Amino acid sequence: MTSAETAYPEALPLPAENPFAARWETPFRLPPFAAIKPEHIRPAFDAALAKHKDEIAAIVADPAAPDFENTIEALERAGRALSRVGGVFYNLTGADTNEALQAIEREMSPIASRHWSAIMMNEGLFARVDAVNAKGAALGLDAEQARLLERTYKGFIRSGAKLNPEDKKRLAAINERLAGLGTQFSQNVLKDESSYALLIEDEAGLAGLPEFLKAAMARAAADRGKPGQHAVTLSRSIIEPFLTFSTRRDLREEAFIAWSKRGENGGESDNRAIVAEMVKLRAEKAKLLGYPTFAHFKLDDAMAKTPEHVRGLLELVWKPAKARAAREAAELAALAQSEGENGPIRPWDWRHYAEKVRQKTYALDEAVLKPYLQLDRVRQAAFDVAGKLFGLSFAERPELVGYHPDVRIFEVTETASGRHIGLFVGDYFARASKRSGAWMSAFRGQRKLDGETRPIIVNVCNFAKPAEGEPALLSLDDARTLFHEFGHALHGLLSDVTYGSLAGTSVARDFVELPSQLYEHWFLTREVMRNYCLHAETGEPIPEALIEKIEKAQTFNQGFSTVEYTSSALVDLAFHSLEAPAEVDPLAFEAEELARIGMPAEITMRHRTPHFTHVFSGDGYSAGYYSYLWSEVMDADAFNAFIETGDVFSPAVAEKLKRYIYSAGDTRDAAEAYTLFRGRLPTPDALLEKRGLAA
Repeated sequence: MTSAETAYPEALPLPAENPFAARWETPFRLPPFAAIKPEHIRPAFDAALAKHKDEIAAIVADPAAPDFENTIEALERAGRALSRVGGVFYNLTGADTNEALQAIEREMSPIASRHWSAIMMNEGLFARVDAVNAKGAALGLDAEQARLLERTYKGFIRSGAKLNPEDKKRLAAINERLAGLGTQFSQNVLKDESSYALLIEDEAGLAGLPEFLKAAMARAAADRGKPGQHAVTLSRSIIEPFLTFSTRRDLREEAFIAWSKRGENGGESDNRAIVAEMVKLRAEKAKLLGYPTFAHFKLDDAMAKTPEHVRGLLELVWKPAKARAAREAAELAALAQSEGENGPIRPWDWRHYAEKVRQKTYALDEAVLKPYLQLDRVRQAAFDVAGKLFGLSFAERPELVGYHPDVRIFEVTETASGRHIGLFVGDYFARASKRSGAWMSAFRGQRKLDGETRPIIVNVCNFAKPAEGEPALLSLDDARTLFHEFGHALHGLLSDVTYGSLAGTSVARDFVELPSQLYEHWFLTREVMRNYCLHAETGEPIPEALIEKIEKAQTFNQGFSTVEYTSSALVDLAFHSLEAPAEVDPLAFEAEELARIGMPAEITMRHRTPHFTHVFSGDGYSAGYYSYLWSEVMDADAFNAFIETGDVFSPAVAEKLKRYIYSAGDTRDAAEAYTLFRGRLPTPDALLEKRGLAA
């Protein structure tokens, strides 16, 4: 190994024109996006995989007795080149993909799976990890080192390190197949989303729509080569307000069915067979690893620990949510009948009549509220709250080039010292090359092993892009989403740990949503709304009366919201609680589970199975969609810690929040971390009160 390779482990032996051949000397070592082409990716992956194999082989071949440094820390050092390539590639495939990148993604998913299976099932490597783990307390490790050893050892066990050779081979084959299926699932959903547009050519089709929505639909049509028309797309920032405001029931029905049937339209993009195979393979994987079901396997490494605990929380919420939804449905039906619509409320009607009830009950009109929610100001509010709570400053760096013209990049510093904390990348507008939803990811994570490495964190959303020169206006839900994803971003930016595998959001799945959901609370405080919700045309601050209406309406429609979410979580849990499924018809199984729980006919799951990317585009939230509710138990209680002081920016509470939650990564057990912050574990009481479901 040359001295250059030692100094710059992320550099790869590639032709000089490949950007991955050298250490990036860009500001903050930001990926040189303009120079990275699809043709550079596959050679970079091949070289990075080979380099990682060599690094692993060197650990196994080390003649010295296994110890923490030459085995556990050596594993932490290995694979940095692969992380750099993957950090760029997988972020692009989610946020700005194309056919060339998708082809590479399909090629790489089984290759990457084989690579990681070979490492995690390597007998010589596990023997060294096992030997270090056996020494336990005798090693004299500090708390973070002990946690790293614990997590590394458990990771090998959960990856099949103790299986016999035949079972290892089968598990590797299952993992490889699941990786390929997950990639195809995600690409199929994106294909259905990006290929659909309900084009409206006449004014009659726009009946009831506010100007902000018509402008967004005009922009969407123009982007699809249809200037002068209006397009209803399957981006939530367009489809949901269309379903809310359109008085054309026929068009609402047509658009809703297209939205609901993503992934089940027949042809190459149909996901039903993929779901059936994934459920079967996951159950087999769990059995190989000694668990009765895949849900038991996944939850064993989460806060919840067992499917029974998860089901208990979901059913605790389900009963009052369903009762409240029934009352809401009756109210909507009464309003519809008063307007001459005598049929039952259908799923494409709910948002439309709910908005009318909200206006009637609370005098809160989304079209009136929206001009006060400018994207730039809501984002600045998120930045300034982080300044008050955690002492951070954000400065846009327009000279830094992102991967798309819409991307904006900000340097994050510590206000008091000016110390560089990281880069924050904001990518907010919907486009055909971006998968739906909103998420946080990292181009580079934080670590301090072998010198300080600061993170590059990205938030990706799908807000409607405004006409040229016009401000982007958000809905209340959009604004909450921005704060939610920024909470995740802070979890990555504030990370302050030694080992990268424990950094930032690398925590239990049902704990990872706490920092994000907790952060949402600050947007709705009067301190934030008064200062940042200024009218887009007049500059006037949001009226106090409107803030009061927002506050009073917080529990409005919560029966609907809780039912559509909880039903999705229950269906996810049911799929992954199957012990030995032979053949599963996904839609029939979904229908059976919904019938079992008594799903209201007026509401559909938030994510129906054929497009449930949280669960089937990878293993991230499989048997884990409940996590949002589990974390909500904590976030409702955690914000009360501030409320109890009389100061929503209490420095003492914020300092504990930063120390034990936002900056600590996975350096301790999640329950211990929460208890250190709050002094106790929470009960569901605050959650039920927050959602208006308390008895």
